[in-house]
Formats: sequence, C-alpha cells, structure tokens
Amino acid sequence: MTLVLDCNGRPLVLGRPCVMGILNVTPDSFSDGGAYTNPVQAAAHAVKLWESGAAIIDIGAESTRPGAAPVSTKEELRRLLPIVEAVVAAVPLPISVDTRRATVMRAAWTLGAGFMNDVTALQGDPDALGTLAELDIPVCLMHMRGTPQTMQGDAHYDHVLQEVNNYLLQRVADCEAAGIRRERLLIDPGFGFAKNLQDNCRLLFALEEMQSLGLPIVVGVSRKRMIGELTGVADAVARTAGSVAAALWAVQHGAAMVRVHDVAETVQALRVWEGIQQFGGRSAPEGK
Repeated sequence: MTLVLDCNGRPLVLGRPCVMGILNVTPDSFSDGGAYTNPVQAAAHAVKLWESGAAIIDIGAESTRPGAAPVSTKEELRRLLPIVEAVVAAVPLPISVDTRRATVMRAAWTLGAGFMNDVTALQGDPDALGTLAELDIPVCLMHMRGTPQTMQGDAHYDHVLQEVNNYLLQRVADCEAAGIRRERLLIDPGFGFAKNLQDNCRLLFALEEMQSLGLPIVVGVSRKRMIGELTGVADAVARTAGSVAAALWAVQHGAAMVRVHDVAETVQALRVWEGIQQFGGRSAPEGK
C-alpha cells in the first residue's frame, strides 16, 4: 500500500523501497564526521544524494555514536541551521532532522525541514511531544536505552523483539495521547543502540513480526559496528557491500525505509531486486 507523507509541503512516498540519505554535519560521527560541516559542502553532497536516488535526506548535527558527548542546544543550532537552509534550497526532497530537542525541531521546520528523526522517541525533551503535535509533521520514533554515553552498558534483554515492540507501542500511545496523529508516526528498532550483535541480528531476522505494530518501519544499519563484526571489516567507510546486503534484507522483510550513507549503491541493489520481482513473475516464452 502506498502512503504519501506531507513533510512541510514536500511529499514523501512510501510504498516501494525508500532510501533516506544520511548527511552528518558533526565533527565526530563514526564514519563521516567533519566531511560536510560547511553549507556549500553539505549542499553539494545533498545534490549527490538526490541524484543518486535518495527519497529524503536526514541531517544530524549531534553525534549519537556509542560514547559520543552531548552538545548544547546553541551548538546544535549553530551547526545545523545554515546546513538546513542550504540543503532546502539545493534539493526538492523532504528534509529530515535527526534531533532530540524541541527548539531545534521548530527552528529547522521554520527553514523547511518536514520530518523529524528522534533517537529518544520524543523523550529527550519535555516539550518535544507538544511541539510535534503542533507542527503536525512525520516523526520517526527509535528504540534506545539510556544515552549514547551509557547505552552499550544496558544491552541486556530476555526477549529483545518483545521488549523493543512493547517500548515502541508505549511511545506510540504516548504520542497519540499528546495529539500527534498516528499517520504521522514511523518506528525504528534502533540497531546498535543498547544492542549487541546477537540482539541486532535477532531484530533484523524477525523484522516482519514488527509489522504487526501497523506503522512504517525505518531501518538504519549502514556502516555500523554490526556490519564490521559480521564481515571483519574494521574501516566503517569500507563496509558498503555489507551495508547494502543488510538494507536488502530489511526491505525484503518489511522495512518501508532504509537510512544509508551509500545511496547510489543501495538504490541500484534495490532496483535490481524490484526488477526481478516485477519481471520474474511475468509469463514469457522459454529462453526469452
């Protein structure tokens, strides 16, 4: 079923594999920190992501890698707002902002951002729920325990899928109670956030079961430690093939959107997968 989300006047179409391109404007993100901190550089990369087939661009100005130190609201705004303004002017795509702060959400929305991606599932700021209810734009709720500084010490589950599902169900209920429409909500299992390799693999393997929650699923595993652990590739930037494999698995098993660094490679793989499904099911003379 095709779902069209209004992202501050820019439509986002879900219903076929949808690729979210990552644009980190931090100095310390785990694989591309410092590469796009200048508005000109960021806008040029955004154009590249758009031309490569991204359906939406996700801009983050505060690293959430394990162990990352938080930044102040003032610093996040300083890093983010010139980039949002430049990217909105450079590409026609919906613009997502990866933030936990209501002040940042509102400021980015004023400049044209129309989608919010919050690793705290709108728990990181007491004003976040009310702000998103007022702005009435889509938001992705992610599962995480603790903070980036503490989360890897809290990666202990009896039944990881059930516990993640229960958490997301409660956050969805809290959002609806605060006035956020259900059709504005997406969910993310939070791969790598307070989860070890086995937890990540169990969640990815059981992704279809998360569809019972009835909301679009976003999967972000691009270049993450789990890819390195499974492949033996230490350099995050060299994990493209493994990341594409994980993205294909995710889409095959119910993900509505995959959040990736390597947009061109992921889009190409997904187009081949779609083509096999489309043309492989048609009857044709043998050998044609």
